[in-house]
Amino acid sequence: MRLLLDTHVWLWLQAEPERLTPRILTALGDPTNDLVLSAASAWEITIKFMLGRLSLPEPPSAYIPTRMQRHGVIGLPVEHSHALAVAELPPHHRDPFDRLLIAQARLEHLTFVTVDPAVDSYEVARL
Repeated sequence: MRLLLDTHVWLWLQAEPERLTPRILTALGDPTNDLVLSAASAWEITIKFMLGRLSLPEPPSAYIPTRMQRHGVIGLPVEHSHALAVAELPPHHRDPFDRLLIAQARLEHLTFVTVDPAVDSYEVARL
């Protein structure tokens, strides 16, 4: 299974894995699953860090790539098709980063790993 990690899930995996459900932890630890992090999440993390809303032990430019490598997480670039697909989503969710992640999950046939129940309003697989 290919799992697209929501930004908060990826951050919790790094610093607070106890916040994740046993089901999610099992899936993330399964070596047969591919873990994927969108460039949109890296952008969101960087913005929150710059605004002082997210504390990290080092700048995102070092923190994100080293943690991705440590956990074997694959990067997913944001393509024009992903950005344009956001316009096709009904307005159930207002967060632009989540909307982009939902569009990516749909187009790339990924299971979206999130604790956000608003995602269930979309036609996307969610763990």
